[in-house]
Amino acid sequence: MRSPLLTEEFFEDLNSSTLSVEEAQTLPPVCYTDREFFEFEKEALFSHEWLCVGRESWVADPGDYFTTSIVGEPVVVVRTREGELRAMSSVCQHRAMLVAEGCGNAHGFTCPYHHWSYALDGRLVGAPAMDKTVGFDKSRIRLPQFRVEVWLGFVFINFDPTAPALGPRLTAVAAAIAGWDVARAEGPRPEKATRYPFNWKVMFENNNDGYHANRLHKGPLHDFVPSSLASFPQLPPDTAGYYRLNGTTHPDASFNATQKAILPIFPQLTAEDRQRMLFANIPPTLSLVLTADAVIYLILRADTAETHEMDVGLLFAPGAMQSTAFEHRVAMLVQAATVIMAQDQHVDELVQQGLRSRFAIRGRYSWQEGAQRQFNTWLVPRYQRCWVQMQARHR
Repeated sequence: MRSPLLTEEFFEDLNSSTLSVEEAQTLPPVCYTDREFFEFEKEALFSHEWLCVGRESWVADPGDYFTTSIVGEPVVVVRTREGELRAMSSVCQHRAMLVAEGCGNAHGFTCPYHHWSYALDGRLVGAPAMDKTVGFDKSRIRLPQFRVEVWLGFVFINFDPTAPALGPRLTAVAAAIAGWDVARAEGPRPEKATRYPFNWKVMFENNNDGYHANRLHKGPLHDFVPSSLASFPQLPPDTAGYYRLNGTTHPDASFNATQKAILPIFPQLTAEDRQRMLFANIPPTLSLVLTADAVIYLILRADTAETHEMDVGLLFAPGAMQSTAFEHRVAMLVQAATVIMAQDQHVDELVQQGLRSRFAIRGRYSWQEGAQRQFNTWLVPRYQRCWVQMQARHR
């Protein structure tokens, strides 16, 4: 049956979102609200793109593991006894019970329901009372495995075994943020994730939006990062991420009441780096805010058309967590970030409401929204390619 939403005309019309920022228009509102479109998006993006799930430091030692979930798929990431980093489904291959929850250190994973047990590499090693089951061979059973790639200390997984590697397509982004040495940066594991009542793309667009910065956030916690100093570098066509540079009114600016860095500055930053902030996105899951003394990272995990979960973490220069009065200083940063993020989340909720309206249209962009056009140039070709492939399969 032909979909009333997903048509050749719909996907052709998306080209207008990839024009120059002076000419482009926003994506159709249904891309943020429609269940059918989200199901399509799961295939177009989440089934084939690299998805950030955490930091490698969370599984530093043999047996360390953590669990997460994205687009309804439960995942466990683990360090094996041989030191290999693995990612796999946490769904027991017997009756679909999850074999792992939360995080910790383990010798293996045992399903609490019927006590099927799995090695850290996912091999089934024990299955009680299965000796009378015809044709049962535990050596042929294992937890489904996912590809894993580590980029600057962030762990990415991919459900597609044939997807191209991530790192080579992020060389431009990696070069731009090299001064922060994110791979060696340190930080505590984030608190429990929060679920938000708006589409994941609304959050992604907001985090890299230079236009709203000192309008929505007008006041002493943000005025030193003016929208007028935003710029959007041209990136290679095959880039897997993009970024915005935003000049600051003084060097070593940071999000706290003093407006200046209060924690040790990343030692490899150049004078140019210290006179700006950088906002980077690796869609569809990782967003970074880089200041002179801290990196804020957001790991987005879409779960429905209009909701997503998000992990919020902080990274600091090596040794910064041992600096004098670290806990008090980082509390100042967290307090400011909490105020700013609360403002963002309030408008994001209202944007989601507006997108459902019959009066929501495809709007136009300011030059200060160049990152939205960058995002569109990542999204639209993937949507269109998936649509063509789906049509070919049905011919």
